[in-house]
Amino acid sequence: MSHAFDDVLSANADYASKFHSLHLEGRAVRGLAVVTCMDSRIEPLAMLGLSKGDAKILRNAGARVTDDVLRTLVLAVHLLNVSRVMVVAHTDCRMSKVTDDQVHADILELSGVDTRSLDFGTIADQRAVLATDVRRIRSSPYLPADLAVLGCVYDIETGALSVEVPG
Repeated sequence: MSHAFDDVLSANADYASKFHSLHLEGRAVRGLAVVTCMDSRIEPLAMLGLSKGDAKILRNAGARVTDDVLRTLVLAVHLLNVSRVMVVAHTDCRMSKVTDDQVHADILELSGVDTRSLDFGTIADQRAVLATDVRRIRSSPYLPADLAVLGCVYDIETGALSVEVPG
């Protein structure tokens, strides 16, 4: 009987058979947290020259600083060695090409599910939203006032980062 996850479970069995633990701690060795989009074209560690264990990577649709991202950053800063945060949006982001109303309509049409009680956090002006999200981290009463925070846009065609909200 075939299952929806056979391919990835089989790949994991192969991975595990060759796995050698690096004996890393759960702390961010380089003191970095990266908030970025769930877009599968983004490779956060590779794009920043990092290795496993160097940073905490937080991903969601649109690289938005949600309540859950803030909660996670509080834990990362106070317990897991994070002393700097990058918020990294990207070019060609689907969240910047639609409105919440369009997403609700698309989901309703495609699957019949009414999602109007959800806020998808679509992005009308990517740079303005990035600045707002960086400001949200900087103004959190649960994070240090001197926490270094940077807002960038990753170009999926060139691999380059542009700093849009300086530290």
